[in-house]
Amino acid sequence: MQRAKFALPSFVTLLSIACGFGSIVISVDNAHAGFPADYRLAAALLVLAGIFDALDGFVARATGTSSEFGVQLDSIADVMNFGVGPAILLYCYAFVQMGPADPVLLRAGGLAAFFFVACGALRLARFNVSVGRTDPKYFVGMPITAGAACVAAVVVAWPFPPETSLHGWLVVVLLFAVGSLMVSTIRFPSSKQKKSVAALVLLLVNVGLLVWLRFYYFVLFFALYIAATLALNLAWRSGWKGIAPPLVYEED
Repeated sequence: MQRAKFALPSFVTLLSIACGFGSIVISVDNAHAGFPADYRLAAALLVLAGIFDALDGFVARATGTSSEFGVQLDSIADVMNFGVGPAILLYCYAFVQMGPADPVLLRAGGLAAFFFVACGALRLARFNVSVGRTDPKYFVGMPITAGAACVAAVVVAWPFPPETSLHGWLVVVLLFAVGSLMVSTIRFPSSKQKKSVAALVLLLVNVGLLVWLRFYYFVLFFALYIAATLALNLAWRSGWKGIAPPLVYEED
């Protein structure tokens, strides 16, 4: 039983990897068919992978079985689930069918997808080596899970593959923009912010918007999330102290 208890968090992480792998398989199989429902399913599996990713840490803490092995396995899973998975989803969704008519867009899409994966891997590596050296209330750069959800939200909202080169190029810009945010030094709020009545009200507003807007809610959420974070960082740079800026840790 003791050994099984230590294996439980890793099993949850493997379930996350299974969801990420399933998303990749569905994306590749659907690349030439372009069925919208299959693209939405691939995106939903990435969301499910994110749920399992959150659960493995919770299970490890609840059972007292946190380990360095689990930390490393979780990082490997994150690269595949939230780096490779979304990149392949967006590549198959936006570029494969456009390839014969616009080979330049196809190559640019492949480069943008790789850029997203590379930035996600760099983001995770930086996070792993900076644990305990940064303010836990803020992430340095957009978290890879948020980056994956941001690009997948486009597929959820508009599951029909792009029909014009303009739409394809917009996806290229999206991948480069989100990848750049992940490796930036912009501070993104984490879930370890102080809980307040305002936060509860904001949560209820978001639930209402989700019920009202359904699939389009996620695009709106990430657009506002990025815009508000950029505005907050610009305000800090201009000297505004209305919200306390992140603590700066001195190097040893």
